[in-house]
Amino acid sequence: MKHREGQDAGIPGRLDRRLFLAAAASGAMAGGVAVTGCHSSGTGGSTPSGADRRAEKGENARTGNSDWRVRSVGPPGAIEGYTDKVSVLPGEEFGLYVSTTAPAFRVSAYRVGWYDGAQARLVWRSHRVAGSVQSRPRLIRATRTVRADWRRTLPIRTSGWPEGAYLLRLDSEDDHQHYVPLIVRSAGAAGRLVLMHAPATWQAYNLWGGYSLYQGENGAYGTRSLAVSFDRPYDSNGAEKFMVYERAAVVLAERLGLPLAYTTGLDVHRDPGIFHNAAGAVSLGHDEYWTPQQRAHVTRARDTGTNVAFLGANACFRRVRLEPDATGADRTVVCYKTDYLNDPYLADHPDMPTNDFRQPPGASPESSLTGVLYEGYPVDAPYVVRRSDHWIFEGTGVKRGASFDHLVGVEYDRVTPGMPTPAPVEIIAHSPLVCKGRPSYSDSAYYTVPSGAGVFASGTMRWVEALMAGTRENGRNHGMDARTGAFVTRSTENLLRAFAAGPCGRNKPKPRDDVRDVYASASQ
Repeated sequence: MKHREGQDAGIPGRLDRRLFLAAAASGAMAGGVAVTGCHSSGTGGSTPSGADRRAEKGENARTGNSDWRVRSVGPPGAIEGYTDKVSVLPGEEFGLYVSTTAPAFRVSAYRVGWYDGAQARLVWRSHRVAGSVQSRPRLIRATRTVRADWRRTLPIRTSGWPEGAYLLRLDSEDDHQHYVPLIVRSAGAAGRLVLMHAPATWQAYNLWGGYSLYQGENGAYGTRSLAVSFDRPYDSNGAEKFMVYERAAVVLAERLGLPLAYTTGLDVHRDPGIFHNAAGAVSLGHDEYWTPQQRAHVTRARDTGTNVAFLGANACFRRVRLEPDATGADRTVVCYKTDYLNDPYLADHPDMPTNDFRQPPGASPESSLTGVLYEGYPVDAPYVVRRSDHWIFEGTGVKRGASFDHLVGVEYDRVTPGMPTPAPVEIIAHSPLVCKGRPSYSDSAYYTVPSGAGVFASGTMRWVEALMAGTRENGRNHGMDARTGAFVTRSTENLLRAFAAGPCGRNKPKPRDDVRDVYASASQ
């Protein structure tokens, strides 16, 4: 992806004005308090036990807190922060680094979920913490990498925090807020549907300090960072990419009451066994930056029976390397892109470039995993159903040719004849479009492999955004309406339920290989 698109996404929530009930946290540090009833959900390495399932259902049944949203980011530097870990296991400690112009602030940890429409629950809140303005960003000239290098403000222990996706909200005493995202990951995924968050992509687009993997001084591509550090806050409200491309899918999956596990692409990179016996893995709406190890581990999971869903476009496109930073291992995302020959690392590792997966050396187009190939941006086009009888579309009422305005965008993928793609692959939506004056198509595709695993790719980056189309949290939302929201929601429900039930190649009809029929004309 080459741009910044989107806005806060979500499923509509009810107003919940209950006062927070707090009790002393048994393990929380920095003078924090935990909401009563907090618990840790199961993290075993086998099929979820009855206790695990009861814990999951119990968490979903808890009362949420609807006032979790950021109300005012405030002027630059009003309050912002980052953590020294992108994910932790329940009970582990992480460090929080905060800079603010206010005399003091508080931290509130909200777990994202359904919660009867509130969409988040307050799990922990700190006491008043003295504020300070920390040092200015530091620029490492060799790679144009921005680091904050702040002093740690406070340690926080996650005792009693259930697994899940969290938004830490920093509230300054002058009423400004900033998010810091954190994943409390699962130790095991057996029998579960794994939501795989994409912090490497969040960081690639992060312009805090004036540099990202896309632009640098004066907004120029030529002065972009060649490596970006997690040792800095995220720009905007602090969690833009999570809010736009991931949150609505988390809320939906939790509403369905499915057995879920949480992880990040960085954790998948580190742990080849992370998907052991997992029912499915879900790549969310914008998941562009992968290491070769992450890709190999997801591919191995697919080949041993784990279903894989790509609820976006442009996934697994950039090939990156992780390096340590001041706060630990894997804290820097390296991607030289078109300048990969200038990477000093190549001198000793000539077969490990940080460019696009489809480019040499070691070219391996992403379609061999996703089934589709990223083609371009920007685009805004209707989504057109082709296989209306496919089980993913069951209950939507669509017929062949049904169209949903603006659902294809802003980037898109297609099945590309001649590129490496598993077979049989079935094109279930085939949407004509024009991108930069060139006619083409966006495809939603489904295939299976001998292990029984099914793989679905939506072919559009707006799939997760569409989950809240037509709701009162709609924002501009690219003009997608409530009809589109209902269609995508039901289709995603069908997909997640089927993938959570085990290998789709054994439980659902086999895909019909129709690529030759769809792309029979050379003009396509």
